[in-house]
Amino acid sequence: MTDMKVHIAGVELQNPVIAASGTFGFGREYGQLYDLSEIGAISVKGLTKAPRAGNPPPRITETPGGILNSVGLQNPGVDAFIRDEIPYLRQYRCKIIANMAGNTFEDYCEMAEKLSAADVDFLEMNISCPNVKAGGAAFGTHPDTVFAITDAVRKYAKKPLIVKLSPNVADITETAKAAEAAGADALSLINTLTGMAIDIRTRRPILANVIGGMSGPCVKPVALRMVYQVYRAVQVPIIGMGGITSGEDAVEFLLAGSTAISVGTANFTDPYACIKIRDGIRQYMQDQTITKIGDLTGGLLLE
Repeated sequence: MTDMKVHIAGVELQNPVIAASGTFGFGREYGQLYDLSEIGAISVKGLTKAPRAGNPPPRITETPGGILNSVGLQNPGVDAFIRDEIPYLRQYRCKIIANMAGNTFEDYCEMAEKLSAADVDFLEMNISCPNVKAGGAAFGTHPDTVFAITDAVRKYAKKPLIVKLSPNVADITETAKAAEAAGADALSLINTLTGMAIDIRTRRPILANVIGGMSGPCVKPVALRMVYQVYRAVQVPIIGMGGITSGEDAVEFLLAGSTAISVGTANFTDPYACIKIRDGIRQYMQDQTITKIGDLTGGLLLE
């Protein structure tokens, strides 16, 4: 028997596979294909205080080994999520991670307070958003800002708080340590890398927003390296993500230090990716006669 249960901030997930925010919507489309109780958790589409239409198209394009997106956090708003989507998701045994995005400290604090009173299991704070009160730089690009916003939101968050780290920094261990020091219960990494694509026939950017977030298999080596570094810098659990498309990929992230893993872009090419990755992890455990998945976390051999 293989025990695939993992624990994050006192919450038990039946297995370590999480559907990553932005690639799984609110689960409804995937719920038509399989029982969502089969995965550990769903990190829902990034939520904002008010409904948001997102960026103008084109806002997604393929790139070698992945995709670039500038969707712009299209979502129905936090109130509609609480009213319409939580009851749907509660049909299933998977845990609910409410992903929050904002442009001011006040945005995040208000959403944290509102979602803490709702029936969700975790709050996940996307700090790759631009801080409009500080010239537009992302909240997650400097340790001082990471500490300040995590500390502020922590006062309103009555559910376990996950801070999602941006890879677009000089040293991700510094922002990880800042989030931990300010009270984060767990970290998720990495968010997308910034990139762009150009149509040489028109000499114009392919994305209307010019710059987008790059995800998919092409980012996996970077993500894996960052998880490895952060695991050695903090004590809180890590949810690793970035280009995971197979059980083997997932095991790499576990060995590098992840307690759980998130599957994102792979859901677009194979809607059953989460299930197949879960089964791949289980098969690896059986082949290696590993009975508890927790034994894999940080199990990288360096000598």
